[in-house]
Amino acid sequence: MHGRPRRPAKPEDEAASSAKAAKLRDLQAQVLQNHHSRTYTKEAIGLSFKLLEINPEAYTAWNYRKLAFQHNIKELYDPEAIRSAADDELRVVEVALRQNPKSYGAWYHRKWLLNQKLAPVDSKREFGLLDKLLKVDARNFHGWNYRRFLARFMGVPDEEELKYTMDKISDNFSNYSAWHNRSILLSNLLIQQSKGFESKQKIFSEEFELVTQALFTDPSDQSGWFYHLWLLAQTSTPDNPQLIASWPFNGAKLSSSLVKEKVEKSTLSSIWCHSLKERIVPIVLYFNEPVKGLNQSSVKLKSDLDFGKDIRWRALSVTDSGYSNCWATHLQIANEWSSSQQYSVDVSIPCSDDIVSRSGSTYNCPVHLTFAIELISDEAQDIDLFDKPVSWNRSESFQPHENHESMPFDLLKITSALVEEDSNWHFERLSEEIDLFRELPDDNSKFVKLTLARLLLACAAIKSRGRSLIERKRYCEEAMGYFSDLIRLDPSHKRYYEDERSLVLMDKLTCDMETFMKHCSVKVEPNLVPLNHVQLCSLSLTRIGFAERLIWVQVLDLGHNSLRSVEGLEALQQLVSLNISNNQISSFTALEPLTKIISLKVLDLSFNKIGAHSIDTTRYICSSPFSHKVEACEAFEECWKKSINVEEYWDAILFFETLKLAQLDIKGNAVASKEDFRTLVPMLIPSLKWLDAECAN
Repeated sequence: MHGRPRRPAKPEDEAASSAKAAKLRDLQAQVLQNHHSRTYTKEAIGLSFKLLEINPEAYTAWNYRKLAFQHNIKELYDPEAIRSAADDELRVVEVALRQNPKSYGAWYHRKWLLNQKLAPVDSKREFGLLDKLLKVDARNFHGWNYRRFLARFMGVPDEEELKYTMDKISDNFSNYSAWHNRSILLSNLLIQQSKGFESKQKIFSEEFELVTQALFTDPSDQSGWFYHLWLLAQTSTPDNPQLIASWPFNGAKLSSSLVKEKVEKSTLSSIWCHSLKERIVPIVLYFNEPVKGLNQSSVKLKSDLDFGKDIRWRALSVTDSGYSNCWATHLQIANEWSSSQQYSVDVSIPCSDDIVSRSGSTYNCPVHLTFAIELISDEAQDIDLFDKPVSWNRSESFQPHENHESMPFDLLKITSALVEEDSNWHFERLSEEIDLFRELPDDNSKFVKLTLARLLLACAAIKSRGRSLIERKRYCEEAMGYFSDLIRLDPSHKRYYEDERSLVLMDKLTCDMETFMKHCSVKVEPNLVPLNHVQLCSLSLTRIGFAERLIWVQVLDLGHNSLRSVEGLEALQQLVSLNISNNQISSFTALEPLTKIISLKVLDLSFNKIGAHSIDTTRYICSSPFSHKVEACEAFEECWKKSINVEEYWDAILFFETLKLAQLDIKGNAVASKEDFRTLVPMLIPSLKWLDAECAN
């Protein structure tokens, strides 16, 4: 471990190890028996001590001691006896920590004991224990974690703890745990606006100077580099969450009619919305960082349409954390209409303590949006858009929008055009850092290149607020060069660098209308409203970024890239057709974000890697595996009744049963060659008309 070579085992070592293992098995069996029988005698508790003395990671023994302690303490009424019992238990923890200073169970047990508050805590003893352990291993993150707990428990001011981190960093610049603790303490002090910590500029300037000394002292040590990345994140992002895009955008006019002439008579800027056929209006709000707390109180809706009273906002995220950059609600229209009518919808987001970021900062940038909905009654509502298979013919030339004003690109942006008062300081500080790191002699240091790339992207983000697009593109180009170098220099982290390079490329392609228009066109059907079409093919993309700039897209072609996931596309609630053929998708769990798009009707998954491996671990390591869903039981029950192999196709079942596709292309994947799978798909998707360009029925 940590670069230490293994020594070949000697015969006497093997004998001692066997004897120790036999003793452990015997002790474990006795402790388990006492645990099950709830035997809490002095002798039984002594056996658990002997086990923990040898193996501090025996979690059951710690849990047994908790139960025994709670049981026996009920019989004690003398405060001194209670204190003595607690001290005995603390000493057991100390014995275990001498054996293994990084024992999760031991540190947790000590926290648990203090939280019982049965006796006054001897702070000198507790901090003394930590000092001894951190002298042996100054980076023991278990010890630092306990120190944070103890400081909060004892009410030690954050300022004092910050001085302690400085002492440890002065002893050794390589103390990653001290740097990490420093970042936590500084965040708290700045949020609380403690005395001496009112100015972020002053504090971060001092911190940049401190970490720069560490980096120039030993450029090969990664501790300081990670702290520098944290400082960079604090310097280049706004203090409070901001709404950066919405759909519909302010001033938009959505139409339910498919007939081009009828839309044009009403308004030249109308946008056909597929979900209006089902009387649903999607509203999407996209923030610059993950937030929680969107509800009827924090987002005010007003309209002459009847949407009912139960309006729910949901986080469009693949995790269940409750935080998300993207939030959506799907308003169900209750009104009846017999002729063409236009309605307005107002969306107001005032300053709100309900909308909170992960760092605890609240939303303080009020926004008001208004859009119109045209409900046009005509025979075109019954037109079948998918009576023929949709083809993705890349040889066809794009038909660019003749009227750029019809593209909602610039209208999507909300607060990204706001320039913060301290942006100039941010930019100057970051520019100084770029010049400084370019002076480092080691051109092939992966930390130098990664930090320079991050600094350049932070400058690009600040420039975007002031619309300095030429400079922004220059920063992006240079950052992409660094990520290309890193792929070559550090192949073990190749995928990470590829993902970062993809994000920069997406930023570069979509940061302004002139560049983006080269990838935009209209998907035209005779006499029907054209669909907004974006083509981002053959760009070696491995990850999707800047989805807030794509939320107006209705047809998206991402074919012939290297995508391993589609995370980010869940924001595209207007999306009707999606092509992700010829990518690197290896499981249906990687496609979970698509289940959140209610308008999706055409999906091309052909020539990916789904089912290529008999044991596909990626089915279980996605951000939020389908297997964690409660509703899985009902879906599986139905499939078992129909004799479907649930064990083999569980992820496919939970993916397809949520979709309402009209067309699916899946040829070229290993799973598509299985006859039972091809039988399963139409069963799971009753609305399916076309499977691999053939009639699904």
